[in-house]
Amino acid sequence: MFNDFVVCGDEVFNIHYLKIVCEFMEKEIVKLEGIAKPPSPFNHVVKAGNFLFLSSQLAAGLKDHKIIGGDIKEQTRKALENIKLLCDSSGTSMNNIVKVVVYMKDVKKDFDAMNGIYREYFKDGEEPARVTVQALSPIDKIDIEIEATAVLPD
Repeated sequence: MFNDFVVCGDEVFNIHYLKIVCEFMEKEIVKLEGIAKPPSPFNHVVKAGNFLFLSSQLAAGLKDHKIIGGDIKEQTRKALENIKLLCDSSGTSMNNIVKVVVYMKDVKKDFDAMNGIYREYFKDGEEPARVTVQALSPIDKIDIEIEATAVLPD
């Protein structure tokens, strides 16, 4: 009986209710004009219900996948500009991002510099939830990747 419930913060949800809700959230690949299909087996944006799941972005062009490189500030700005473009092209905006995951090669060294650029993209006091994780990219020149989850406006 106790296995039928999920606790999330202060809320308790009936797992059977959540399964019913999730059944109505069909997955849809968002088609994006002017943006090239990723070179690896994933999509840039997937819609489920009124949520948009954006694949992690890095310092590369969305039209040609050319790696931009640069320091952590330049890479952070390019990744966030890509996220902004994906949001705008998918019917939402940066204001509707509810969760961000930041993957950094060297959190200790680059965290403050990343945060300086990050603050430019989100209103003070209205920032989305965020997790920052130290991780290596399979691409040598890449020091940061950023993924986001957004909601579509009503």
